[in-house]
Amino acid sequence: MRATDLFTEDFSTTPYWQDATPQPVPGQVALPDEADVVIVGAGYTGLNAALQTARAGLSTLVLDAESPGWGCSTRNGGQVSTSIKPSFAALTRRYGEALARALLEEGQASLDYMHALVAEEKLDCDFKQVGRFHGAHKPHLYDALARECTGGHPIWDTGAYAVPKAEMARELGTDAYHGGVVYPHHASIDVGKYHPALLGRVREAGALVKGHCAVSALSRDGAGFAVETAQGTVRAGKVILATNGYSGPLSPWHRSRVIPIGSYVIATEEIPRAVMDKIMPTDRVLSDTRKLVYYYRPSPDRKRILFGGRVSLSETDPRKSAVKLHRELVRLFPQLKTTRVSHSWMGFVGYTFDTMAHCGEDRGLFHAMGYCGSGVGMASYLGMRTGRAAAGLEGVGERSAFSRISFPTRPLYAGNPWFLAPSVLVYRLRDRIGV
Repeated sequence: MRATDLFTEDFSTTPYWQDATPQPVPGQVALPDEADVVIVGAGYTGLNAALQTARAGLSTLVLDAESPGWGCSTRNGGQVSTSIKPSFAALTRRYGEALARALLEEGQASLDYMHALVAEEKLDCDFKQVGRFHGAHKPHLYDALARECTGGHPIWDTGAYAVPKAEMARELGTDAYHGGVVYPHHASIDVGKYHPALLGRVREAGALVKGHCAVSALSRDGAGFAVETAQGTVRAGKVILATNGYSGPLSPWHRSRVIPIGSYVIATEEIPRAVMDKIMPTDRVLSDTRKLVYYYRPSPDRKRILFGGRVSLSETDPRKSAVKLHRELVRLFPQLKTTRVSHSWMGFVGYTFDTMAHCGEDRGLFHAMGYCGSGVGMASYLGMRTGRAAAGLEGVGERSAFSRISFPTRPLYAGNPWFLAPSVLVYRLRDRIGV
């Protein structure tokens, strides 16, 4: 298909989620002179933190440079997992067995938290335990995945089982994989519904949420902080940084530890039901063994495919990324060659040098960030844990294991990922040979 024929007549660079579920228009919120807690960032991290601090009786103000949820909280693929990339063996080498176990247990806790949050808060967001199919793009990688299933996980029962290539049709209608593994406990969510539903609960709890109010400076002021915005200065007892992939110059220390990487997503036009049932017979979320990972799924109504990944050496226009993502989609599913793209968008994920999420505190300045592309569950969970810590509901010794690991940076890095292009080239080479 020619690039000029790729897009539908109503093509949009607005995320599909935001078009499918129009986002609420917030009323005007006056900027208070002070608050017990000021949270910078109104995504999953900030809102889950605010739910804890507000319900603990602390006056809570959440500020965002854009509309609440404008960033990756409504730009992701809606996939929910246990959110930790390194293996138990790798974590043990880094931190010792006890801390490795604690970290992995919190990975499971993040998934459990999502189940509990949605149920207890009665959030209407199409949260479903659909499972994940993880495809092997090389034969030897399937063998490795199958061995992992046989050996089991050292910390929790994943329930994972291998699907050989001969049985692939029951999971996915493509010849591109050499089998794969199903993780039945992983889940999906409609992010266009989740964020506004959560925002409603936060406001009901008494927190003030103010969008289009960027924080321009942050400084210590006596026992608290001065939080400066173009609309005035707020004095805060405590501050929570919940900016993740959108961390800017506000805190150079945090900015030098988070790598903003663009992740690009397309939504197809509506696909005939018979075609969808053949190529995606289940509602599972989908990924594969490539380092430059592609993640995809049916839309909640099973009418479209949402397909995302990293497709460029540097950040690019969503119209250009759509061409490359569509090419990859058709490589997997040739029957979609003439299917057009209705939406193409991007968002910045917050990566870290150790591929781990992080949270912590420095004398009343709290942070939670660096979810490495697996942020729906972990951002929500660490937001909750950070809010509890800021509210005094968790003692220092009770805090998250993620606050007990170092938050590394690299020499000469100050927030501009100049090394991204060569890294992508290396990962492409590794994907080609399957290492």
